[in-house]
Amino acid sequence: MPTLLWFRRDLRLRDHPALAAAAQNDAAGEVLTCFVLDPRLEASSGPRRLQFLGDSLRQLSSDLDGRLLVVRGRPEQRIPEIVTKIDASAVHITEDFAPFGRRRDDKVRAALDSVPLVATGSPYLVSPGRITKDDDTPYKVFTPYFSRWRDAGWRDPARTGAESAHWLDPSAVKIRTCEIPDRGVELDLKAGEAAALSQWSAFIDDGISRYETDRNRPDLPGTSRMSAHLKFGTIHPRTMVADLNLRRKGDSAYLRELAFRDFYAAVLHHWPHSVWWNWNSDFDAIQTDTDAQAERRFEAWKAGRTGYPMVDAAMRQLRQTGFMHNRARMIVASFLVKDLHLPWQWGAAWFLEQLVDGDMANNQHGWQWCAGSGTDAAPYFRVFNPTTQGEKFDPAGDYIRRWVPELDAATDAHLRKGDRPASYHEPIVDHAAERTEALRRYSNIS
Repeated sequence: MPTLLWFRRDLRLRDHPALAAAAQNDAAGEVLTCFVLDPRLEASSGPRRLQFLGDSLRQLSSDLDGRLLVVRGRPEQRIPEIVTKIDASAVHITEDFAPFGRRRDDKVRAALDSVPLVATGSPYLVSPGRITKDDDTPYKVFTPYFSRWRDAGWRDPARTGAESAHWLDPSAVKIRTCEIPDRGVELDLKAGEAAALSQWSAFIDDGISRYETDRNRPDLPGTSRMSAHLKFGTIHPRTMVADLNLRRKGDSAYLRELAFRDFYAAVLHHWPHSVWWNWNSDFDAIQTDTDAQAERRFEAWKAGRTGYPMVDAAMRQLRQTGFMHNRARMIVASFLVKDLHLPWQWGAAWFLEQLVDGDMANNQHGWQWCAGSGTDAAPYFRVFNPTTQGEKFDPAGDYIRRWVPELDAATDAHLRKGDRPASYHEPIVDHAAERTEALRRYSNIS
């Protein structure tokens, strides 16, 4: 009997434990691969993220010589339909730990009845739920989590590829299919497994040695740009870690970032309400602005029209490319919650709409770090000065000038010196005054 391999956030063939499991059960049949395009996820994803998904699926289909079945609909309806059509003995998946994914899989499991939904592997080095304290409670602070996470370790990459299974031709399956999405959007990053492996190889060869010193500089190409590939699983982090030399500072710093990814996934797993609610409920009492003026300021923030060069550069990069440097993400998030006094959820939702690498666990808990309401949160009295941050991490103003052309000819792109060009917006708020106001609001709940 054939088995079904259902792709989700694992759009690759190498280092794919669920593929290995499906192939192992393939002694008497073939493996059919499928992807279910869920209308709910289409509606919640911006055009660039859908483009990256579509491009990754096209590459995956090509790697399978066209033997990828793509259907649209609710998984709890389409997966059982496919199973019935091919009389599958099992459905194999990579386990999903996010709240939406867990609810979806529970519904599919129930709909499949006696056909098992077999979860093997995860998108993480160490799956959520595995790292706990001695009393089996989850960690709330990253540093002790990181120590135990490293001690726990992870398996070597799975030895899988296009040759790992006997693939069933989907054209023989009489079932309603759909086109792989193509929004015609230009991306600044190639999608798919081959692109992921190439991008990672280039970073290992010429980038990771400078990572520790350059990773906070948005004006420099100091990051790996692997976040979107990790989001869609066009590469597994185990494949990446296998190339790290942890005796070098840059490699160790990179491993720490991968640990943060696992940590935030674990936080969401243990506290699923934190996807849209404050992890620390004390912050439910914080005073935020939601009136008409707040809406106008939010629109200015989204458009990169705040009058603060570093904020505007970052927001325009996001709007134009679907990517923003991590240091810039912290700066604009702090500005939204502590200078504009807006709910962090507003900013988080905008990021998820715009970012190609929009990941629920990373995004929501990164925002709460800046807002002070999450695990390991920034102290409430830490309010980033957007001008000082710009001077520190974009010292020559190259990043600002790239994304804010009104400041091309400015003597000082940070506007500490010289005149403010007439074509550039005046600041929508006074940072010093709003810092004082933010501290007042936060102190009321501390």
